[in-house]
Amino acid sequence: MNEDDLTEWPIDGVLDLHLFRPKEVKDLVPDYLEACRERGIMRIRIIHGKGTGALRETVHAILKRTPGVASFTLAPATAGGWGATVVELEA
Repeated sequence: MNEDDLTEWPIDGVLDLHLFRPKEVKDLVPDYLEACRERGIMRIRIIHGKGTGALRETVHAILKRTPGVASFTLAPATAGGWGATVVELEA
């Protein structure tokens, strides 16, 4: 997936992975974070769902190795709880 593919989806700081196939996640997450950075969006919420936790683990593994990620944590209960992850990008 590249920036051109992302133009079909809003770059607003909320990435709902329910809209994508699991095999797209590996490329999608870093591309989306970069698109957000380019727009000055430095705090992103990634919705991965609660389920078995496999997608959450995949997302967290991607975030650990993605340059420019300052930190990430599970979202507060009011923003999805353990069904979403909040990412802070480096300035």
